[in-house]
Amino acid sequence: MFKIRMLVTAIALTGSLSVMAAEALPTTAPAPADNPTTAEKVELGKMLYHDPRLSSTGTVSCASCHNTMLGGEDNRPNSMGVNGQTGGRSAPTVWNAAFNKVQFWDGRADSLEAQAAGPVTNPIEMGMKSWDDVVARLKTIKGYRKAFDLAFGQDNETITKENATKAIAAYERTLITPNSAYDKYVKGDTDAMNAQQVRGMKKAVELGCTNCHSGPAFNGPGVFQKFPMHPNGYFEAQYHFKKDKGLAEVTKNAGDEHMFKVPTLRNIALTAPYFHNGSVPTLDKAVKLMAKLQLDKDLSDEDTADIVAFLNALTGEFPKQTMPTLPGTPGSSFN
Repeated sequence: MFKIRMLVTAIALTGSLSVMAAEALPTTAPAPADNPTTAEKVELGKMLYHDPRLSSTGTVSCASCHNTMLGGEDNRPNSMGVNGQTGGRSAPTVWNAAFNKVQFWDGRADSLEAQAAGPVTNPIEMGMKSWDDVVARLKTIKGYRKAFDLAFGQDNETITKENATKAIAAYERTLITPNSAYDKYVKGDTDAMNAQQVRGMKKAVELGCTNCHSGPAFNGPGVFQKFPMHPNGYFEAQYHFKKDKGLAEVTKNAGDEHMFKVPTLRNIALTAPYFHNGSVPTLDKAVKLMAKLQLDKDLSDEDTADIVAFLNALTGEFPKQTMPTLPGTPGSSFN
C-alpha cells in the first residue's frame, strides 16, 4: 500500500511531455531478482494460466478473461467469472503487461506475481476459498509435481502459492508484441506508417495524449491519472464512468477517487470495448471521449480518424502461442 501511495503522490496531472520520445517496444521484459525467467518456469506458468481447475467450478482460467489467442482480454464490457458472475470492470490486456509498473485498473498489485494471486481467490472471478485450497488441489494432480520440480528444484516442497504465482508471472513476461508499424517507423523505416498514421501520431502529441500515454508501452511512467479530468454530466449519464472510484476502492482515501492506472495503448485496436468499465464499444468514440474528458478538446471527425489510424499502427506481432497439455487425473475428477 505504501508503494501505491508513493505513486499517487508522484503523479503530475499536467505533464511536461510535450513531445513523444520515439521508443520501440523492447523484445524482452526484465524479471525480478527472485524470479528469473527459465524455460521450465514459463512452461509451468503456461499450464497454470490455462488450467480452469484453478477455479472453484473448474470452468474459469486466467485465459478465460485474458485470451492470448486474441488481444489478451475477452472483448466483454465486464468479464465473466465462476457461475456466470460478472464484475464491474473490463479485463485489461495481458499482452505487454510486463511493462506495467502496477497491475489492475486500481493498481493494487505492484508486480505480475502479486497480480497472479488475486483473481484465483476472488469470489466473482475464479472463486477458490483460499490459496491453501488451490495448493491442495494441485498436489492431487500428479503431473504437476514433476512440472513444479523441474521449475523450482526438488530440495523442498515446490507446489506452493509463491511458486505458482512466480510461474504464471514468468509466462506472462513472454507475452510481448514488438515490431508494430510504429516500432518499425521509429527504428528508421519511414514507409512503415502511412501518411494518415503519421498525422495521427503528430495530432496525439499536439493534443497532449502522450503526457500520460508515454514510453515504449504508451502506458506512462507507472503512475495513476484521474479520470475523468473534466466531468461531463451528459457523458456520465451515458457511460457511468464515476461509479467506480478507482484507487480509492483500495486505499479508502477520498483523495484517490477516480484515480486509475494509465493503460497501455499497445494493441488497443484489438481490445474493445474501452475504459475501465467497458462502456464504450468503438475506438473512435473512445478517442473523442478521451479528448473531451481528459483534455477538454472537441475533436473533428478527421482528427479522430487520424488518431485511430495511428493507434492501429501500435498493433504488434504476436508471438506464436501453443496450448499446453495439462496434467490429467486418470480415472477420477479433480475434486
